[in-house]
Amino acid sequence: MTITHRLVGEGAQRVIVLHDWFGTSAGWGPFLDYLDGETFSYAFLDYRGYGERADVPGEYTLAEIAGDALALADQLGWDRFSLVGHSMGGKAAQQVLALAPDRVQRLAGLTPVPAGPYPLGDAFDLFHGAAAHPENRRAILDLVTGNRATGVWLDRMTAQSVNDSRPEAFASYLTDWTTVDLAPKVAGLPLPARVFVGEHDLALNPELYRSTWLTHYPNGDLELLPNSGHYPMYEIPVALATTLEAFLRE
Repeated sequence: MTITHRLVGEGAQRVIVLHDWFGTSAGWGPFLDYLDGETFSYAFLDYRGYGERADVPGEYTLAEIAGDALALADQLGWDRFSLVGHSMGGKAAQQVLALAPDRVQRLAGLTPVPAGPYPLGDAFDLFHGAAAHPENRRAILDLVTGNRATGVWLDRMTAQSVNDSRPEAFASYLTDWTTVDLAPKVAGLPLPARVFVGEHDLALNPELYRSTWLTHYPNGDLELLPNSGHYPMYEIPVALATTLEAFLRE
């Protein structure tokens, strides 16, 4: 099966990029305009049930995303590559790492879901109702960006999510990323692993990552992103491109 993807840049440093629960390979806002295509080649993957692969059947799991990401790397002839994953895509990137640790050079988590289970607590109904109720999606977007975003942006992101994902895929991925435990498979892996945290993210904060990400990766560290919540690619696109590529160049 040929893996449809979006390729940005022609550089020698290769990066596979995995999107969040609400997004697609195209759902990165103005951030894409500021990437260094002479140094890097970025391959953006759509998950099954999303974007240009909305009609590709699947089980809609992290393991399936990881398998497709590795198949895409093979298709591109990339033996080794770095990984960038946003939110749910950050946990999917850790699934890729668990399957093929020798192929991954660096791991960048953009406000990523940690490797272990992620109980939703009081937000369980809000999240699990989001597949059927767009207003739930909008409320989640507002929450994770610190109740700071304009209504125009929230409405646009909600509509983009509804239009670009199949409800059954959206629901299935949620069940998987909140319950799967990858921590035993990645803990102790020595690759450079940086977690980028928005200072206004009300769901995924530095305290959470100090007890998860930084305990899993002995060469991991944390970078706080000022003036951003859960969506730095929209909130601070130039700053994100700059700091992310500085890490990938190290």
